[in-house]
Amino acid sequence: MTGRNGRPTAPAAVGDGLRLRAVRDTGLSAHPDAGMDRFARLVKEVLEVPAALVALVTADRQILPGLAGSHAPWARERSLAAPLALCGGVVDGGDPVVVERARAAAPGTDATPGGAGSGGHAAADPVALAPEVQAYAGVALTDRSGRVLGALCALDNRPRAWSGRELALLTELAAACGAELRLRIAARRREEVHRDEAAARTRADGLARRSENALARSELLLRAADALADTTGLAEVDRQVHDLVTLVLRPVHVRVMVDDGGVLRRLTPEPAGTGGSRVPLGERHPAALAARENRIVTVSGGGEMATGYGRRVAAEHRALGLETVVCVPLPGRAGPLGVLVMGWDRPYEVDDPERAVLAALAGYTARAVERALFVENRVDVARQMQEAMLTDLPSVSGLQAAAHYRPAADIDMVGGDWYDLYRLPSAAQGGEDAEGAATVAATIGDITGHDMRAATLMGQVRSMLRQADLDHPGTGPAHVVSAFEHANRALGLGCSGTLVHAHLRLCPPPDGSSWELSWTNAGHPPPLVVLPDGRVEQLVDHGALMHPGVAVRRRDAHRHVLPPGALLLLYTDGLVEHRGGDLDVAIARTGSFLATRREAPLPELLTELVDAIAGTAADDDIALLALRVPADGS
Repeated sequence: MTGRNGRPTAPAAVGDGLRLRAVRDTGLSAHPDAGMDRFARLVKEVLEVPAALVALVTADRQILPGLAGSHAPWARERSLAAPLALCGGVVDGGDPVVVERARAAAPGTDATPGGAGSGGHAAADPVALAPEVQAYAGVALTDRSGRVLGALCALDNRPRAWSGRELALLTELAAACGAELRLRIAARRREEVHRDEAAARTRADGLARRSENALARSELLLRAADALADTTGLAEVDRQVHDLVTLVLRPVHVRVMVDDGGVLRRLTPEPAGTGGSRVPLGERHPAALAARENRIVTVSGGGEMATGYGRRVAAEHRALGLETVVCVPLPGRAGPLGVLVMGWDRPYEVDDPERAVLAALAGYTARAVERALFVENRVDVARQMQEAMLTDLPSVSGLQAAAHYRPAADIDMVGGDWYDLYRLPSAAQGGEDAEGAATVAATIGDITGHDMRAATLMGQVRSMLRQADLDHPGTGPAHVVSAFEHANRALGLGCSGTLVHAHLRLCPPPDGSSWELSWTNAGHPPPLVVLPDGRVEQLVDHGALMHPGVAVRRRDAHRHVLPPGALLLLYTDGLVEHRGGDLDVAIARTGSFLATRREAPLPELLTELVDAIAGTAADDDIALLALRVPADGS
């Protein structure tokens, strides 16, 4: 709408006195505010727009306490003279305003958007005063009574079709920003009450403290819901709960304990000398009582602790310097899952509102613990399955062999790394060796992924390669791998990854102590050969990695003779690929280390190699297979 002078006039909603008072009570002005700037940055990053802002509408202008985007309009003034610009339509109608292509309005006239998103409110062009802005989306910010104070806005300097997901994200962020504004309004009005009620200051101070406590409790639950939602490990749950509770409630001692076969145990190892790591459920102990009776147990003072739970428990808490102990049961589907234990070094009163907060916090904690236990169990099963497939190596005359497997330092990560070594049938058994010499197959591989599926596929690939070797006697490694890849595509296994598959055949006289190595490499790091004189060769010949969507014609296997004293190392990329490191340099270091220690016992050599190259906390699983031709031919 326009006035007599042709300029936009504010609708009735803009001039509503209660709404204007709520805007004033936010305490925000045309100056940057860290909290509001934070919400603007969130919109800018989540929606990937050049600029975003928090706009509040007063009677005659808009103030922009929150703004993100270094080149955003109005960044210096933080104010607009017209109440309708940008978010007046939001205030007027209360609905989101969406502009997909702005169209400049002639002076003194109304304008309509070039295109409005579905579900949005088409108002007078909200960007008429901002030619730099071509697309706009704004969602209302409301007070406790639903009055629209302003809008959380996303701006683009190009036309843009706003998706439903983007508008949903903007709406969620606006809800959070509105909650912050309501908190500020409440705080501002509480301050006014304090000033106006000087005669009742003592009572007002008490109300303020209770309000602050309620706010802190609400903040604790909001943070807990967010922080514990994505935890997967028990140690992470323990750390998050400790940090959350300590920040708000200020206890000096926090621990989460879970029921482990009738004994409460701490999620993570207890620091030395603190005691209480394991508490039988039948024991006279506040934590055990809370779990048995499924209720919050509070103990204040050493006398009450000694009287109710005995001198030993009282001494344990006295050693921790605790004056008040609160134990909250963690609710589970079949009874308490465990207990959240908190202790203060001063008298601490738990009132009814705080009991409700602690019960809600215990619920969040219990869900996080259940999820972490589930993940931990799955990871443990996968690890056991993975390690069970890494069988003992066979004894092969004229060849020394050793293997080493080290899981990643991240206990939640399960890999598809494996090694394998097995004898191939002789000619009399239908094998490839026409002269009956010993022949073995060796494999090192890494299936894509770090989860249960990767570990399961690893076992299938390992077995299928063995089967292919036995079903295709007289063929080489390339043919065996091709046979597996055909089965992978035909059966829809969906397996991808890298491997080296090799055959080692004892050479006939006069080189009867040497071994002929033939291999095929499907995208895997190059095997290393250390010759008797210490020279290191990288067997760099390789083909494409395994992938079900790519049919690869494997070339005939490459060949190399291993004389007496030679050492062959097959390894997975966890040994040489490290964040921020150079792969080629790590492979070269591996070869140098092998050359200097080539005569060491193989198990000892592999352990030292992993420590030297990957360190004690590897980023990925590591599998190694070493084969050495004895120098004396034994």
